[in-house]
Amino acid sequence: MKVISVKFKESGRAYYFDPGTLQPQTGEYVVVETARGVECGEVVRAAHELPSGGAPREIKPVLRMADGVDIRRMRQNRADERAAFRLCEERIAAHKLQMKLVDAEYTLDRNKLVFYFTADNRVDFRDLVKDLAGQFHTRIELRQIGVRDESKMLGGLGVCGQPFCCSRFLKNFQPVSIKMAKEQGLSLNPAKISGACGRLMCCLGYEQKSYEYLNAITPQPGSVVRTPDGEGTVLEANVVSGTLKVRSVESLAPKLYKRSECTYLRGGKRAPIQPDPEED
Repeated sequence: MKVISVKFKESGRAYYFDPGTLQPQTGEYVVVETARGVECGEVVRAAHELPSGGAPREIKPVLRMADGVDIRRMRQNRADERAAFRLCEERIAAHKLQMKLVDAEYTLDRNKLVFYFTADNRVDFRDLVKDLAGQFHTRIELRQIGVRDESKMLGGLGVCGQPFCCSRFLKNFQPVSIKMAKEQGLSLNPAKISGACGRLMCCLGYEQKSYEYLNAITPQPGSVVRTPDGEGTVLEANVVSGTLKVRSVESLAPKLYKRSECTYLRGGKRAPIQPDPEED
């Protein structure tokens, strides 16, 4: 299936759309229908084949190529969104609501103005909606989002120096637990394993399956193994490099061995499983 990639914000994620008989090129603008309504976005990748299994459940079609009126309206909407954001912040303060405004978005036809916010608890914003509807004379929607969604919308740089994964390519947030950090041998200091959103970093899940496998085939500290120099006790295990620090019965000085050089005998928290035959 051929699709095009469209962005609606400079720091936002690209979405797939079906170009149909149209042939939009990179840098051109198209009008599409999204969950928020009719939107105008920039084509960041022209028509290309979508890999097998990489298609979302539903790919919506491109409505038409954007003309000069659409592009001017889109740019005007972006400017008006900033003004709407400031006014909404003022009205939130006037109503004394415990909520943090994150973003404001007009649909292309200006039939709806969506405000995104975060809050620790449920917020009764019915009076605020009436107030805003009187100010903007359009349909108002207030949508509460989580702190991860906030980071995804606003974007930024992670501790790795790269743009946030969530705003760059992640489609859905996967569960991340402190157990993953333990299995990967990372510091459990929250400041070192948390992202800008304050939650555990999504990237902890990227290599989790690999770490689970490597931990499973590696003798744990306390295990007794047979080495080329005789029996010894594992003091440390580096699952990534595949090395074991072993202290033998004959010598008090520990020595490094490759995992493949050691045969598990007994002890440790658990016995390791046999590695895959393809592993070196």
